[in-house]
Amino acid sequence: MTDLDETTTARRGFWSVATRPRMIALLVIFLVAAGVCARLGIWQIDRAQERGELAEKQAAAELTSAGPVGLGTVLPPQSGFPGELVGRQAWVEGTYETDGQLLVVDRVLDGVPGSLVLTPLRVSDDGTQGESWADLSGRPVLPVVRGWVPGDVTVADLDGPALAPPSGTVRLTAYLQAGEAAGDGGLPEGYTDAISTATLANAWGPPIYSGYGVLVTSDPEQVAASDGGPALLPRPTVSGGEGLDLRNAFYALQWFLFGGFAVALWVRLVKDEASGRKGITDLEVPDPAEPARAAGDERAP
Repeated sequence: MTDLDETTTARRGFWSVATRPRMIALLVIFLVAAGVCARLGIWQIDRAQERGELAEKQAAAELTSAGPVGLGTVLPPQSGFPGELVGRQAWVEGTYETDGQLLVVDRVLDGVPGSLVLTPLRVSDDGTQGESWADLSGRPVLPVVRGWVPGDVTVADLDGPALAPPSGTVRLTAYLQAGEAAGDGGLPEGYTDAISTATLANAWGPPIYSGYGVLVTSDPEQVAASDGGPALLPRPTVSGGEGLDLRNAFYALQWFLFGGFAVALWVRLVKDEASGRKGITDLEVPDPAEPARAAGDERAP
């Protein structure tokens, strides 16, 4: 017999065994078990998502209740941005430099495409009385996202009264966020596709903070969104921060594996029976009384 004939015979043997009523009944049982495992796995994923979101909300509440801190006390200029500062509120004082304003394109808010209004703030007080930049070349600049505007807003609109930042010394609180990687570039003057502090330092001049601020409050206030000003953004989070709770995610993986094992076990049973080996369904359970009877027979005269 050729290898092709042996393969064909093996396939026919597998399906002939698989379509027997007993195997079909076992398949139904195993599929039901796999379905239950899959449902439990999905439930665990939902629980993992809920717990991850709850942990994120609790962390946000803790940061909010702690109140804003002086920017320089947690993030000196020209220093690395610690990940735990994402979403932390900080206060700072300075003067907006309107000549350096940019529109950060391709940003979505509530499903609507638009841009972010990015304005440099030349800092005069970050809570350290100037000690944070004493060894630097001058007062640092903080990139401030003052809010979001619709996609039809252009750089020319930034000079209008609705989108102009407050003049003079401004005290603001902002959520902290890490700077982004440099974008692709190639945009017209006044536009950017990324909030890259390294790129901004070349345009605005150093020193600069390694992160940027997402405006929460301003004194004096800027024009409200209801009057045509930039719309304030929600608290930023770490990318993936609202992820899965790892323990529940691991439980979900276990349930999916159990479901796959149930189906694999049925396939193995069919293969064993098709090959002539005894499977689980054919194994004879020994009678516990047999060894005792056999021993009694041996002792009989």
